[in-house]
Amino acid sequence: QVQLVESGGGLVQAGGSLRLSCAASGRTFSGYVMGWFRQAPGKEREFVTAIRWNGGITYYANSVKGRFTISRDNAKNTVYLQMNSLKPEGTAVYYCVVDPVYSGTSAKAYDYWGQGTQVTVSS
Repeated sequence: QVQLVESGGGLVQAGGSLRLSCAASGRTFSGYVMGWFRQAPGKEREFVTAIRWNGGITYYANSVKGRFTISRDNAKNTVYLQMNSLKPEGTAVYYCVVDPVYSGTSAKAYDYWGQGTQVTVSS
């Protein structure tokens, strides 16, 4: 079965940086899209970013463009999220997702989810 394990969350001051990682296992992920969602307290889960298999096509929410960068290492079945210039509104649980195709920005479209990692940005 598919397992996604996130790491790298923590507490950071506004303006700081964090790097999240997500290691996938349980099947061959050739051709799969990998990405990140986040969920803040009292809010719905929202799309952050996604990357296609070859890494050449990426997608970002407008709220993180220019500050967050997604990348992947296919040999390690791992996706990374470099988050710079973090803002307090970025406080959320960050979830890793994988899917055979890019399914847009709706959380309902993604089948495989990690357990999440907490990111807290203090002001």
